[in-house]
Amino acid sequence: MAAPLAGIRVVEVANWLAAPSAAAMMRDLGADVIKVEPPDGDAYRGVLQGLELDHNYPFELDNRGKRSIALALDKPGASELVRRLAGTADIFITNLVQPRRQRFGLTDADLRAAFPGLIYVSFSGYGSEGPDAARAGFDYTAFWARSGIWALMGDASGPPALSRSGQGDHTTAMNLLAATLVALRLKEQTGEGQTVEVTLQRTGLWTIGADVSQALVTKQQLDRFDRREMRNPLAGSYETRDGRWLLLMMPASDNYWAPFCRMVGREEWIEDPQYADVLARRDHGVELSPLVQEIFLTDDLAGWRERLDTAGLIWGPGAELPEVVEDPQLRVMGAFETIEHPDPAVGSFETLATPFRITDADIAVRGPAPEIGQHTYEVLEELGVTTDEVAELALAGVLG
Repeated sequence: MAAPLAGIRVVEVANWLAAPSAAAMMRDLGADVIKVEPPDGDAYRGVLQGLELDHNYPFELDNRGKRSIALALDKPGASELVRRLAGTADIFITNLVQPRRQRFGLTDADLRAAFPGLIYVSFSGYGSEGPDAARAGFDYTAFWARSGIWALMGDASGPPALSRSGQGDHTTAMNLLAATLVALRLKEQTGEGQTVEVTLQRTGLWTIGADVSQALVTKQQLDRFDRREMRNPLAGSYETRDGRWLLLMMPASDNYWAPFCRMVGREEWIEDPQYADVLARRDHGVELSPLVQEIFLTDDLAGWRERLDTAGLIWGPGAELPEVVEDPQLRVMGAFETIEHPDPAVGSFETLATPFRITDADIAVRGPAPEIGQHTYEVLEELGVTTDEVAELALAGVLG
């Protein structure tokens, strides 16, 4: 099997999640990924301070298989090293805010003028132009809040619901990977490098495209979901006897109504004129949904799982993480891979595999995340930096 990105070099000058996550997937695809980080490391390395974990497994997820070079960009000579490194790369990825890119001579204009064939990948919260080009953005602020998602989430009776950490970052990383692969294909066709720009805000906007497409026309805010006013009792969340939750998601069609009524033991509802067709159920949904909730409180989630599956209804359990990581469907589909860490105290552990499969392609996790600056001298030697130059750089505090 061939690794799709074998022979491609990626230089990553980025921290936290989204851009590094995209670069990690490129490494899974076979690229050589060199991570440039400050002497004290990517800020995400310290994310577990105060938590009861013996190792930073989330950092492993987004940085597996890379090589690390530690440079103090604010020291004279450091940015020149990064530019030299960029000259050896096919892809350059950064999430530095615009003022820092300009300060260090690492804008797309700087690097593509020097290296016309370079794919320059720019990741940010809001973009390289406009009033917020210099504004820092995290997934909570740019992807979740500013895109309009947050105001639509959660039950209408309470505050908007927050996302889980990194949810927007990892979604945006998939967008970034796709755009970069398109740019590589375009370079094959034209011979010219490209600038790729991906933002948290625009990716968040795309994920709620169905809602945004309406707002573009109506200029109106959509209502948040309210469990107390469900119009379709077959599309909503219900609590079970053991305090678990399940989610029904079936159209209001008559095709599902009769099997559902039989499954819950309410055959009389099939012919009841109040519930007999789609419009009637919609008119009486507010009174019908609490009745359905009462039924689901009579058995545990496991019991309902068997009944719902036997009836062939469309639903999903509110799976908790210990169940998710043992889900036989995910196991069969190869959702997890094992990393062998060189530190005996860490040993082997499972991590997420690349979230897609390609027939006969060599796609795999290619080792653990690097230590800070683990490959600094190795990479400098590949660049042709002499021993004397390395000594001078180290003395000047450039090297981590």
